[in-house]
Amino acid sequence: MGISAVCLHTGNFAAIQLVPVKEIIASIITIGDELLIGQTIDTNSAFIAQQLNSIGIRVAKRVAVGDQETAIREALDNESTYADVILLTGGLGPTADDITKPLLCDYFGGKLRRDPATLKHIEWLFNEVYKRPGALLPRNQKQADIPDNCTILHNPRGTAPGMLFQKENRIYISMPGVPQEMKEIMTDSVIPFLQQNLKTPFIFHRTLLTAGIGESMLAEQLVNFEATLQPELKLAYLPQYGMVKLRITATGQDQLVLKQAIDSKFEELKKLVATHLVTDKDEKLEAVIGRLLSEKKATLSTAESCTGGLIASMLTSLPGSSNYFKGSIVAYANEAKENLLMVDYSTISTHGAVSEQTVQAMATGALKQLNTTYGIAVSGIMGPDGGTALKPVGTVWIAVANKSTTKVQCLKLGFDRQRNTHQTAISALNMLRQFILTESQD
Repeated sequence: MGISAVCLHTGNFAAIQLVPVKEIIASIITIGDELLIGQTIDTNSAFIAQQLNSIGIRVAKRVAVGDQETAIREALDNESTYADVILLTGGLGPTADDITKPLLCDYFGGKLRRDPATLKHIEWLFNEVYKRPGALLPRNQKQADIPDNCTILHNPRGTAPGMLFQKENRIYISMPGVPQEMKEIMTDSVIPFLQQNLKTPFIFHRTLLTAGIGESMLAEQLVNFEATLQPELKLAYLPQYGMVKLRITATGQDQLVLKQAIDSKFEELKKLVATHLVTDKDEKLEAVIGRLLSEKKATLSTAESCTGGLIASMLTSLPGSSNYFKGSIVAYANEAKENLLMVDYSTISTHGAVSEQTVQAMATGALKQLNTTYGIAVSGIMGPDGGTALKPVGTVWIAVANKSTTKVQCLKLGFDRQRNTHQTAISALNMLRQFILTESQD
C-alpha cells in the first residue's frame, strides 16, 4: 500500500495528480458473541462500509467473531493477508468478556499504560454526564489503560477510546461496539486520518429509485445500456419491497472525467426507466411524498387497518413531517372503523372489511376527521391465516383520496405477513405519489 501524507481530495481540480493509484482494500471485523447468536443486529459494519466507500476505500470482507481470543487472532491474521485497512468494533468495555484491548496490546507487541487524558475524560463522564456518586471503580479506571504503541482516538461519548495501530504497511483501527460511540470516532478521527494518509481513487455514486417493475425486468430492459458502460462505471441493482434502486458507481483517478461520465450515463438511465422512475436521488419514497406535499402546501392523513400504523411511522421518521402529516387513525377492528372513521355498519356487513367500498369509506373518513388535503386508507389480509376462497391471504385494498376524487387499487400479494405489510405500505405511498402527480397535470 505505502502510507503517504498526500491527499488527492483537495477540491481543487487543478491540483489533481493523474497518477496510477492502487486500490485500497478494507476489512471489517465485528467482535461479540451477541452478534453470532442474533441477539444484536450488526449495524456498525454497514455504517463503516458507507463511510469508507465515500472516500474511495473498498470493503472486501466483513467478518463476525465471538469473544474468543483465538477467533480474534485468526481473523486478524487472515484479514491482514490482503486488506490494507482492518477495522474492528467491539470488546472494549470494562467487563471480563471485553478482551479486545489486551489482545491487541499483545498482538502488536505493546504494553498497557494509563493515559492521563483518557482517565480525566472518564472521570468527567462519570461526574458530570452520568452523575454517578462516589469514586471510580478500578474496572472503570482500567478503561484508561492503553497500549503504548497505538494512536489514541478520542471517544467523546464513552469511556473506551479508539486505537490505531500500524504494522507492515497496514492500518489497524479498533473502535467500541456501541454504535453512537463508534460513529463519532469514525467520522471525527478515522475518516480524516485515512483521507490524509492514503492515496485513494475518486468515487462517485448516482442513484435513482423505481417502482412498479421487478429487478429481472429492469435488468432485461437495461441489457444494451449496461453493455455501453465504460470500465470505470458499474451499475448495481438494489431491490427493496416493491421498488428497485439503480446505482451507477464511477471509480478512477481523473475527477472531472469521472464526473462527466457518470452524469452522462445517469441521464441516459433516467430516460430508459422514466415510466417507473420515482426519484433521481438516493432517498426514500416517504421523502419524495414529503417533498411533493410541501411543494403543494398540502396535508396528509392515513386510515390504516392491516398496516397497523406502518405508513404513519414511515412518514414521521423524517424531520419536519409535522408540516404536512397531520395524523393517522389505526382502525384495526371493525368497530374502530365505524366509530373513528364513520364507516357505515352496512358497508362492512355487506362487503366486508377488506373491500373496495370499505377502504373508500375509510379514506373519506380520514379526510373528514383530520381535515387534510389527501388521505390514504388500507385494509387487507396479511396472513398467515384469515383468508377465504374469495379473499385469500394477501388480498389488500388501497384508497387514496382528496376532497373530490377517490382512487382504489386491489393487490394480490403472495408473501409472508411482514413482507405483505411492508409491500402494502410502499404501494400505498407510491399510489399517493402518482395520484398527486396526475392531479398536477390535469
